Amino acid sequence: MPAILDKIINAFHPHSSKKPVPVFDSTKVTVIYVLGGPGAGKGTQCARLVEDFGFCHLSAGDLLRAEQQREGSEYGTLIQTCIKEGTIVPMHVTVKLLENAMKAAIDERREGEGWKDGKSRFLIDGFPRKMDQAIKFDEEVCPSSLVLFFTTTEEVMLERLLERGKTSGREDDNVESIKKRFATYKHDTMPVLEHYKAQSKVAEIDSSASVEVVHKVASDVVKKLFAGESTSAPAS
Repeated sequence: MPAILDKIINAFHPHSSKKPVPVFDSTKVTVIYVLGGPGAGKGTQCARLVEDFGFCHLSAGDLLRAEQQREGSEYGTLIQTCIKEGTIVPMHVTVKLLENAMKAAIDERREGEGWKDGKSRFLIDGFPRKMDQAIKFDEEVCPSSLVLFFTTTEEVMLERLLERGKTSGREDDNVESIKKRFATYKHDTMPVLEHYKAQSKVAEIDSSASVEVVHKVASDVVKKLFAGESTSAPAS
């Protein structure tokens, strides 16, 4: 009767101690997180790395904004409400959108070295911003291989964002909003970086230099990852 007893016990204790199996196999699917404060240059460097290595570049923010506008979306109203009320979109929504986008990219059967023999490679920009996102994605979608952390001073980031604000049309590209974003970033995202530093997965790159110099450092780090070498960025 042990099997019957196990079923009864599991019915009353649905949360199994077993870890979930990730959707994607990390031996074939490479995921690199790209983090850094607002204005650290993440988007600029992602565009360069896509050209270098054929990554599929996914921005969590862009996916949420697109999903909000998509007709028939099961998450659209929820995302809209969260943005309107200034609250964070529930973790499971952001993670699911990233998972769906990865599946779509893989189904496209892209060409290039990183997409042969069932392999694929992704740069996920601006994610994870909080520990719960990091843990859920790594456990349920795909364990990450590396975190590129672009760092510079708040003065540099503020100057870049205010300059961008002249043409971006973004309501949050103003001094008051930017300072709030800095505070949120420090509170929520720095623990994520410490989590991955403990796993020796963080390559910290000083993004105060020119785009070309920063690109060279970031590209070298990624080359080392694919070559199976240490991915520590050189001290600046």
